[in-house]
Amino acid sequence: MVEEEVADDAQMVELRTKVHEALIPALELPSGTVVPQLNEKVVRQHAEVIMKQVLDQVGVPLSAKRRAILLDEVLDEVIGYGPMQTLLDDDAVSEVMVNAPDEIFIERKGKVTLANRRFNDDEHVRRIIDKILAPLGRRVNERTPIADGRLPDGSRVNVIIPPLALKGSSITIRKFSKIPLNDEDLIKFGSLTEPMRDFLKATVEARQNIIISGGTGSGKTTLLNVLSRFIPRDERVVTVEDAAELQINQPNLVSLESRPPNIEGEGAVTIRDLVRNALRMRPDRIVVGECRGGETLDMLQAMNTGHDGSLSTVHANTPRDAISRMETMSLMSGLDLPVKVLSKQIASAVNLIVQQARLSDGARKITYVTEVQGMEGDTILLQDIFVWEQKGVDSDGKAIGEMRPTGFRPKCMPELIAKGCKLPPGLFT
Repeated sequence: MVEEEVADDAQMVELRTKVHEALIPALELPSGTVVPQLNEKVVRQHAEVIMKQVLDQVGVPLSAKRRAILLDEVLDEVIGYGPMQTLLDDDAVSEVMVNAPDEIFIERKGKVTLANRRFNDDEHVRRIIDKILAPLGRRVNERTPIADGRLPDGSRVNVIIPPLALKGSSITIRKFSKIPLNDEDLIKFGSLTEPMRDFLKATVEARQNIIISGGTGSGKTTLLNVLSRFIPRDERVVTVEDAAELQINQPNLVSLESRPPNIEGEGAVTIRDLVRNALRMRPDRIVVGECRGGETLDMLQAMNTGHDGSLSTVHANTPRDAISRMETMSLMSGLDLPVKVLSKQIASAVNLIVQQARLSDGARKITYVTEVQGMEGDTILLQDIFVWEQKGVDSDGKAIGEMRPTGFRPKCMPELIAKGCKLPPGLFT
């Protein structure tokens, strides 16, 4: 079903509601129940009968095309996620954002546009939110108006309801590719070059500690998944995440996910708790999906105490900003440490910062590969190894530029060579 064919109008909304309300008793479900595990064939058979009865009762003539659209929309209500289901089924859509019942935006190929879909009202949005959260054992109400979760396919979901969301209940869904991207895909898309790939592969194999930095939606998690593919298969990997979204294909893998507090405000398990526990699980490498707070200090200490080759991401706009952000987040640990001490921790723990960015044309690119080279006085020394230089935009608005080596030989090269990593000559010139 093509998105442009399903424009809602008052008549279709009314018919959809009538058929849906009549279908629930026919399926012998309590009113308001939404069960995605229902057999689609059975539901479709019931829906076709109910729809014919409703159309005959109201005397509304519909074309075969609009009948098919109405049937699909009813099925989406019962076994899918309502008006969002068509968008979620579209592989080209990477994000679905519900701002209000009549405002659903999508990101497709890096561009954000208003979708031709809508909910009936806020109660309709809340019903779909309950459908998403119920299998996870979570719910939202005035006491807990914010919740995170994920769909069965792994897509990440955030919901927030009034009075915090002023325009109505809001849903944000970050979809993930059913087939994880690999390094060849990123080269094809222009996100990185072969020399950059060869260098990053060598640093992962040589157990360098790498931080991926970038803004929201810049592709940090995708890049983290790609780099994790370079981890040798005989190593034990422990991942720690707020909402599980990493797609790491390792035979010896333990995936840990934090837990929010229950309705009574108890039982929370934080990222920091999981990072500390990961150290007791005999990991060869620890992968933290994202450092957001005090767990940053625990991560740095793990990197400094034998857990080389660890990977994580942070929200920052440049490699230098990433350093500042890690200092700030380490202070959130509650330990009263001087900034200079934290800087030394970062300088000795982190080997490489890979900066990811979402350009104005929607393209995701690695804009910096930067080596942490120690400290000089109170300042952490950074040296760019590869950089993206944008020279303008073409007539279609696409960014024009090139990724190039800066000509500096990385300080870690002797260590890479000592560990058997072979890099092509002239890689950095």
